[in-house]
Amino acid sequence: MLDRRLFLKSAGTLAFSGLLSSTLLQTKSIASSNPIRGYGPLQLDPKGLLDLPKGFKYRVLSSFDDVMSDGFHVPDKADGMGCIALSEKKVALIRNHELNPNDLFRQPKSMQELKSKFAYDSDANGIALPGGTSTIIYNMVTEQVEQQYLSLIGTIRNCSGGITPWGSWLSCEESVVTSNGDIKRDHGYIFEEPANAKEIIEAIPLKEMGRFNHESACVDPSTGIVYLTEDRGDSLFYRYIPNVYGKLASGGRLEALAIKGMPKFDSRNWKNSNMKRAKWFETEWIQLEEPESPNDDLRKRGYELGATLFARGEGIYWADNELYFTCTNGGKKQLGQIMRYQPQNASIATQNQGGRIQLFLESTDASEYNYGDNLTVTPQGHLLVCEDQYTELVDNHLRGVTPQGEPYDFAKLNRQTELAGACFSPCGTTLFVNIYSPSMTLAITGPWSMV
Repeated sequence: MLDRRLFLKSAGTLAFSGLLSSTLLQTKSIASSNPIRGYGPLQLDPKGLLDLPKGFKYRVLSSFDDVMSDGFHVPDKADGMGCIALSEKKVALIRNHELNPNDLFRQPKSMQELKSKFAYDSDANGIALPGGTSTIIYNMVTEQVEQQYLSLIGTIRNCSGGITPWGSWLSCEESVVTSNGDIKRDHGYIFEEPANAKEIIEAIPLKEMGRFNHESACVDPSTGIVYLTEDRGDSLFYRYIPNVYGKLASGGRLEALAIKGMPKFDSRNWKNSNMKRAKWFETEWIQLEEPESPNDDLRKRGYELGATLFARGEGIYWADNELYFTCTNGGKKQLGQIMRYQPQNASIATQNQGGRIQLFLESTDASEYNYGDNLTVTPQGHLLVCEDQYTELVDNHLRGVTPQGEPYDFAKLNRQTELAGACFSPCGTTLFVNIYSPSMTLAITGPWSMV
C-alpha cells in the first residue's frame, strides 16, 4: 500500500532516514475465534479517555480554552489536521476548527471579541466568524509544545483539508452559505496557509478550486494536481490542475471523475451493487465550467455531464502513486466505503486522461467499521480511519485497515464525540489526532512496527 520513501515524502517535507523499515510487514493474527488483525486487543485507559493496544500511549498536547501564545484561547470543534516539518526537530500541526457563526457564543471570550483585518468574513458587529485554524509548534525531541496561536479566521465550518509538498495546509470550508444580513461574503472555498506562518494570515479564497461543500484535499507530489472530496450524499470526486506547480492561486481548471464508458455511474451501492469490491474501473475526467457555482449546482452539472456519484466523500490521503478516500455512508448497509484511485503516469501538461478506481472496502458490520471520515497511513502501510458516527450511543473508534482491506480496532474513544485529523510526524514515530469537542489534541506513540 505504501513504501517507506513515499510515506516520508507524503507525511511532510522532511524525512528522517533510517527510522522505518522499507518492507511492508504482514499483519499478525492472534489465535481466537475472531483473529486480531492489527496491534492486539485494546487496553482500558485508566483515565477513561482513549483505549489503545498494549505498548501504545498518548499525551495531551492541547485542550479547549487553553491560553495560547497569542493570548487567544483554543477554539472548539478541532477537526482535520496536518503535520508539516519546519526543521529536523520541529513540526507545525495545523488544525481546523469546524465552527459555524452560531457557535461563536460557545467559544472562549477572547474569540467572541476577535476583530481582525485578516479575517475572511465577520458579523454585523465586525466580530470575525469563528471558523478557521490554529497552529501548534511541537518539538519532536523534547516532546513539548513550544507555541500555539490562531492562524486563519473568519471562515465557516473548516472541516478537513490536506498538506501540500511545498509546505502549506489547505483548509476547506464545508459550507455553501451565502451573504446575508449577518454574513457579508459567500462561503464554500479552500484557503491556503504556509506552515511557517507565525500569526493570523490574510484569508484569501482559492475560488477556481470550486465552491462546494468541501471536505478534504491531497496533492500528487509529482504533478501538483490537487484531489478534492465533497461531503454530500450525491457528491462528486474532483481534481484541480493548477496552471503553475505549487501556485494554486495562479489559477487552473477543475474537473470531475467519471467511470469510462459508464456515464452517471453510481458508486454508492445503496440500491444496486454497481461497484464490486477490488474490481478496477477505468476513469476519465470532465472539465467543469463556472467553478464558483453561485447556485451550488457544481455537482449537479457535473453529474449531467456524466460524472460518477459518491456517498459523502470525506477523508483523503496520498500514498504510493495512488490515493485513498472515504465515502462516509456508502454501501448497501450505508456503513461506509473506502475508494482507491491510481492516476495515469503523465505530466501535468498532458494529464487529460484518467486513471483507474476500485472499491477498496465496503463495511457490512458496524462493529468493524462505521462511518469512516478522516484517514491517514501508518509507516507500515495500514490505513487509520477516524469514525464519525453519531447515534443514540456514540461509539467512535480509530479503525485500522490492512493492505488486504481488512478492518481492525486501533483505538476506542470513551467520549460522546469523535476522533479527527489523524496524521503522522514526518519520521513516522508519532500519530497526532484530535478529539472533536471539547477540542483536544493528542500525540500517540508506540510499537508501530509490530504489524
